[in-house]
Amino acid sequence: MYDPGADWELPGPDGVARAGSYGGGAGGGFSYDEETLRELMREWNDLANEFKHDQEQAATLARVKGPGLEYASGGNAEKIQQSGEALLATLASREEFCRNMAAKFQAALGKYARAEDEHTTEITQTGGSL
Repeated sequence: MYDPGADWELPGPDGVARAGSYGGGAGGGFSYDEETLRELMREWNDLANEFKHDQEQAATLARVKGPGLEYASGGNAEKIQQSGEALLATLASREEFCRNMAAKFQAALGKYARAEDEHTTEITQTGGSL
């Protein structure tokens, strides 16, 4: 099970997960509690924010000017601008991916909350209490 806030590693080069990182059973899969879902959503949004910040810095590359007026300066600046634009596009794509992942965890939180409400109502209707 994922442990929010803990140091963890992705599966090694052979593709085998470390024990306890995720899945682990014969059927695999994930098991998250509400706190973990919130932590994962926060972490994905934090990572997206970092990519957004990096885009602001990469924009400088996309606007660079050559140091002189000769052809070599202009050509060098053009290549750096192209590199900056490619970096901006890549960072924007990464930010979007992270935002989408955060949205998936937010949707899962909504499903989790609805399930909790339904179970609470069901238990209360049968005369039980939480």
